[in-house]
Amino acid sequence: MSFLNSLISGVSLGSIYAIIALGYTMVYGIAKMLNFAHGDVIMVGAYICFFAVSRFSLPPLVGVLLAVVVCTLLGMTIEKLAYAPLRAAPSLAVLITAIGVSYFLQNAALLLWTPNPKVFPNFFARKVTAPDGTVTDQTGMAFFDGALRVSYVTLVTILVCLAIMAVLTVFINSSKLGKAMRAVSEDKDAARLMGINVNTTISATFAIGSGLAAIAGVLLCSAYPTLVPTTGSMPGIKAFTAAVFGGIGSIPGALLGGLLLGVIEILAKAYISTQLSDAVVFGVLIVVLLVKPTGLLGKVVREKV
Repeated sequence: MSFLNSLISGVSLGSIYAIIALGYTMVYGIAKMLNFAHGDVIMVGAYICFFAVSRFSLPPLVGVLLAVVVCTLLGMTIEKLAYAPLRAAPSLAVLITAIGVSYFLQNAALLLWTPNPKVFPNFFARKVTAPDGTVTDQTGMAFFDGALRVSYVTLVTILVCLAIMAVLTVFINSSKLGKAMRAVSEDKDAARLMGINVNTTISATFAIGSGLAAIAGVLLCSAYPTLVPTTGSMPGIKAFTAAVFGGIGSIPGALLGGLLLGVIEILAKAYISTQLSDAVVFGVLIVVLLVKPTGLLGKVVREKV
């Protein structure tokens, strides 16, 4: 049962990576840029939700919605101020700007919220009253006489990930904005000639990715409840790795890459070493890219000259 427990934990962690990876893969697929500040948007969303619930006593759902709204506006602001002026700039300039925005958000969080760790509340615990009247928090379910335990956070994380993937797939394939995003990802100039507002489409992509980052931040801190200004750094890097692993630019690739990365990381911690788990994860990525440079579900794009 220990393997099954680890596998379920890996799928849960991988679901968080998949949601974060969507932001990377959508922005790269449409704008052809890597937004390395995406991981820090996760941190901002987690802080907004934390203060909304802990300090202002708002319901958790309201806190999550507020975090989504703030992160959506933050993503659009970052795109307008930092990335939009660099549309025609070399990719190296965009990359350096993204790193600068990342450090700006981290240091702003240090000034606003101090480096002291915050303990994120568990929104998914249930109050259970014992026969003697004692009230306790039940955080999950047990099966097979307690040999297999599944937390409510794990269940919610997996279900939310699948729901987001399904809704996003329908949105991209069926909605007017989704079709515009696909057109811009194929050819910006041709899309502009067809009457599509490329700048608005890219801004919408940042807005959607940042809103999803807020949800990922809440789920991440619910499962791993320590919140600090650098909370989003490593998950952001790993989610980018998951996007590359699955094939950056591919939404199904983000899901597959995130799930595989989460499972590999948890199994490596359980059966190899907690200190070497990250090395195992990135080692697997290197092997996959050596065999298939475009990622598992990526496609080779031929450029005409």
